[in-house]
Amino acid sequence: MSNQVIISQTEGLSLANRLALERTRIAYERTLMAWVRTGTSLITFGFAVYKFFQLEIAAITLREGLVTTAMVGPREFGLVLIGIGLLSLLIGTFEHGRDLMALHKHYPGMPYAGTRLIALVIGVLGLLAFLGVVYRI
Repeated sequence: MSNQVIISQTEGLSLANRLALERTRIAYERTLMAWVRTGTSLITFGFAVYKFFQLEIAAITLREGLVTTAMVGPREFGLVLIGIGLLSLLIGTFEHGRDLMALHKHYPGMPYAGTRLIALVIGVLGLLAFLGVVYRI
């Protein structure tokens, strides 16, 4: 969409209203990025916990011959953290889409931002981490 079309679609609005709509859109983008940051932190922490303790327990078992029988081990804990991270990405993306659809009614010439693309990429990487922990890769 060219700039001329965007300007003509929002021409009926005052400058203050157009800027307010733009600030609102940018606030929605920042909110999604906060969800992405939270999801990424949970996914990486869950995978790091899993890998660290997987290697540590393997070394202790090899060295001392101990077998652990904990009900919640590093694998389960890592799966829970990765799952919560993926869930937070999903919730944030759905909220972002809902909010932008509502804003689009008042701001039809709204520019596209790549924030959802970033959320999708992080979600795919998180899903790969989840599958890696499930299949013990």
